[in-house]
Amino acid sequence: MLKRILFCGDFSESSEEAFKYALYLAKTCHSKLLIFHAKRNLVYPEQFIYYLSPNKQEEFNVSQTEEISQKIRIHYLQKMDEFRDYEIVLSEGTAFREIILAAKKESVDVIVIGTRRKKGLVDVIFGSTSEKVV
Repeated sequence: MLKRILFCGDFSESSEEAFKYALYLAKTCHSKLLIFHAKRNLVYPEQFIYYLSPNKQEEFNVSQTEEISQKIRIHYLQKMDEFRDYEIVLSEGTAFREIILAAKKESVDVIVIGTRRKKGLVDVIFGSTSEKVV
């Protein structure tokens, strides 16, 4: 059966629904639930490039990690009741690449990820994170 489930969330409404399903699967199959989030890389964001001193970059990374950890507690961990067979996996980089790398590294059996409706031409041409993972 399923031993390791990778849930990928971005705190969106669709992620909330995907989490409910991932948690249900983990409980039903007595699986380990890996709660995954990829934060954006500060040094090479998609839109532009800027520079921060190493100290400021480290401060930003710590602050961002703390903020993500807090959101994970609010959006996911508080909804798990008695379920404790989970692990939080944080990564930095482009979401779809990091999800694929985490799935391979963690030897997961299934990936649970939400998807949103396409919003514009860019989404239609380039696809969503979930489409790229598939």
